[in-house]
Amino acid sequence: MQKPFYALVLFLGIFLGCGETSGNKQQGAEQTASPESVQTFLPATSKQAQHGLELPYSYGNENIIEHMGYTLSYNERHRIPNWVAWELLSSELYGDFDRAEKFTPDPAWKGRQAYDSDYSGSGYDRGHMAPSGDMKWSSQTMRECFYLTNVCPQHHNLNSGVWNDLEKQTRKEAKYYGTIWICCGPVIDRGKGTIGRNKVLIPDGFFKALLARRKDGSYTSIGFYFPNEAGDLGLGRYAMSIDELEKLTGMDFFVNLDYAVQEKIEKTYDLWDWRIKK
Repeated sequence: MQKPFYALVLFLGIFLGCGETSGNKQQGAEQTASPESVQTFLPATSKQAQHGLELPYSYGNENIIEHMGYTLSYNERHRIPNWVAWELLSSELYGDFDRAEKFTPDPAWKGRQAYDSDYSGSGYDRGHMAPSGDMKWSSQTMRECFYLTNVCPQHHNLNSGVWNDLEKQTRKEAKYYGTIWICCGPVIDRGKGTIGRNKVLIPDGFFKALLARRKDGSYTSIGFYFPNEAGDLGLGRYAMSIDELEKLTGMDFFVNLDYAVQEKIEKTYDLWDWRIKK
């Protein structure tokens, strides 16, 4: 894990040209260029000022794109994200905006990216990283989570199985804790080939890192790794500490936490904190 001053580097990396910006929770819909009207379940002023804890360390040469409900690092070579990060509030669980359903290219990225046709007939699902179930609080966030920069080729059994189970469990924990900070994305070793005319890389697996603050003010974290294949061993069998996940992915999570807090919470994990069975 990185020392505290790297959080400043991350901040500068995002805002000094490491990608394009299309708004966030604090800025709201008024600062986004969209021809469509935007409806929001909760006003931006009701959001907790915690945006940022979900972000991993950025090396400054990443293509960072910030949308209203999530931030991502886009890998133009592979046509998939490196990571996607977002803050999930309990108040956002009660939105009732319907799934957008239609997957589209991301208008915030002007370079090469995947198209919906790349996935058609490929045998792989369009696997959301930031899921639609976390984005029901705004018509804009719902629409933006169907951008193909937020999608990876994912085995159907995984997408509809334990990956979906963890998404549901995370929403339960957001209701319990009030806020969950989430970072997830593909894990690439050699890859499992490509799909479509745009050669969208098929990841070897997927990671997810979760952070929550307990009622007493202390923090708890947990990591997960899922091979991109069929199989359902129960969530507990895919769990690991954040330190272990950092070794597996080569990433540094939750760098905007105090360094001493990172040191303490990332060494171990407690399934009980997340209501997950072994």
